[in-house]
Amino acid sequence: CIMVCSGAKVLVTGSRGMLGQDICPVLEDAGFEVIETSRQNLDITDENQTMQFICDSKPDVVIHCAGYTNVDGAEEDFESAELINAAGTANVAKACEAVNAIMVYVSTDYVFDGTKNTPYLPDDSTNPQTKYGLTKLHGEENVKKYCSKYYIARTSWLYGKHGKNFVETMISLADRPEIKVVDDQIGCPTWTVDLSMAIIKLLEQDSEFGIYHLCGSGYTSWYGFAKEIFAMSGLKVNLLPCTTEEFPRPAKRPAYSVMDNSGMLRDRKKALKEYIELRVD
Repeated sequence: CIMVCSGAKVLVTGSRGMLGQDICPVLEDAGFEVIETSRQNLDITDENQTMQFICDSKPDVVIHCAGYTNVDGAEEDFESAELINAAGTANVAKACEAVNAIMVYVSTDYVFDGTKNTPYLPDDSTNPQTKYGLTKLHGEENVKKYCSKYYIARTSWLYGKHGKNFVETMISLADRPEIKVVDDQIGCPTWTVDLSMAIIKLLEQDSEFGIYHLCGSGYTSWYGFAKEIFAMSGLKVNLLPCTTEEFPRPAKRPAYSVMDNSGMLRDRKKALKEYIELRVD
C-alpha cells in the first residue's frame, strides 16, 4: 500500500455521472489534481485509446466510476453491460498497471445473493443473482487480474444530486394520493459525497490494497428509507409498505444487502439529513 499525498494526479472515469460529478470537486477540495474523463474524451471499451490516454496522462490514481448502471436494462442487454463493466474495466486496469497507478474500482452490493442475515464482509463469497451484478463481479475479477495496486470499493443504494436516484424519485412522487414502497429488501443507503470522502480516506490513510465496503452506516428497508426522506423533507405523504412480489422488476433485487463498512462512513441518517438540507438551500 502507498499513501497518496495531496497534489497527486487523479484521473476520474465517468466524471459526468452521479458519483463522478460529486467526487471531482471533493478531490479538488482535498488538494488533488483532477483529470476528468467521460465518454466524450475517453471510450473505456476501446483498449488502445484507454491505454494511450492513461499513458499520456500519467495519473498517480485512477478512480473508475464509469459503468453500465441500468440494473434492469442489463437483463435485456447483457452484451453492453459486460462490454462496459467487464471489458472496459479490464482496459482501465491494464493501463493503470502500465503507468504504475493505483486503481479504485467502484463496485456494488449486487455481487452478493442477498441470502445472508448478518452484514456482508469483503471476503464473503460472491453469488450475483442479476446480469448487472455478474458484470460488476467480472469487473472486480479483471481488476485483480490486471492491476497489482487496487482498491475495490463496493457501495450500495447510492443517491446524489447529479443523477436519477431513490431520494429524488420519492420527493418527485410526494403529491400522489398514495405511494407504495417495498419493505422486504434491506440495505445501506449511501450519499455520493460520503462515498467520495471514504475513497479519499482509503487513498490518504495508506490502506492495504484489496476490497472494501463503502456504504452508509446502519441499514433500513426501501420503505423505511422513504419514510425518513419524507419526514426529513417535511412532506406529508400516504406511504404504504408492500412486498417485492407486489412490485416485480426484470432484475431480482437482493432481500438483504447490508454490508459491514468497518466504520469507514458515518451514520446514514446524518448523511441523508445533510443531503436534504443542502438540496433545499
